[in-house]
Amino acid sequence: MNLFNNVPRSLPQEFIEVLAEGKDVTIERIVSRGHVTPEGDWYDQERHEWVVLLTGAAAIKIEGKPELIRLAPGDTLYLPAHLRHRVEWTDPDQDSLWIAVHYR
Repeated sequence: MNLFNNVPRSLPQEFIEVLAEGKDVTIERIVSRGHVTPEGDWYDQERHEWVVLLTGAAAIKIEGKPELIRLAPGDTLYLPAHLRHRVEWTDPDQDSLWIAVHYR
C-alpha cells in the first residue's frame, strides 16, 4: 500500500481509512481537502491521539487557548485523551494527508 494512492477525487467529507487496529490502538489515514470541524463541535476523545501531517496544511484549535496550532508537512501533534480540540482549517486547494494513531 502507498499512503498517497487511492484518494477519492471527490471528497464531500473527510476520507478516513483504518490502516491497522488492535485492542488498544487504531491507526488511520485521513485526507482533508478544506474540511473543518463543524462550528460549535469539539473532539473529546476517550483515547490519546498522535497525528503527523504528511501533505497539505492545517490549523488546530485547543479549547481555552487563544492561538491556533498550525501544521505543515512533517509536523506532529500529541492530543491527550479528553483534550477538547477542533480542526479550524485545512488547505482547500490540496490534500492534507494525516496519519492518526489513537491509543490507550
